[in-house]
Amino acid sequence: MGFGYTEHSHRHISIVSQRAGEILETLGYPERTIELTKIAGYLHDIGNCVNRTDHAHSGAILAYHILKDMGMPVEERTEIMMAIGNHDENTGTAVSDISAALILADKSDVHRDRVLKSNLSTFDIHDKVNYAVTDADLQIDKAERRIVLKLTIDTKICPVLDYFEIFMDRTMMSKYAAKYLNIWFELLINNTRLL
Repeated sequence: MGFGYTEHSHRHISIVSQRAGEILETLGYPERTIELTKIAGYLHDIGNCVNRTDHAHSGAILAYHILKDMGMPVEERTEIMMAIGNHDENTGTAVSDISAALILADKSDVHRDRVLKSNLSTFDIHDKVNYAVTDADLQIDKAERRIVLKLTIDTKICPVLDYFEIFMDRTMMSKYAAKYLNIWFELLINNTRLL
């Protein structure tokens, strides 16, 4: 499934679900909270089946009703709904531990595998930035209370500055999500600490 600039298919939601769960697991959260976080990660982009615009809000409502029909307790499905409804950088913010982990996992999935086009001559800046990222690694250090997004960007495809032009809002959202979890967010691009 491709909506907007990048893919939002099984690859993306699997990565986000796994990373979000790993964040809270590493930080020592209860098993059920970790499971709810993984569910939120897996469902977070379901709203794209309605429209890319406001997909977080429509997705939150869809997920709530799906989980209700599956018999999930209201408190748990509300937690997931809140996380999904707040994962988009244009309208959301970290409102819970689950939402903070979801934000960090979602915004860390920058990679050439997300580019839908195959012809470099047709790439816009979003395509170029994502395609230029040859490696994206999210590392959580419980002892240091730090989460590090390490990116390798091929500067022959696009300069590092283009990354910030496209992803500054997402980077700041990640910083605040980490702060919500009482950890520090760092961004390393080509082994240079930028945040």
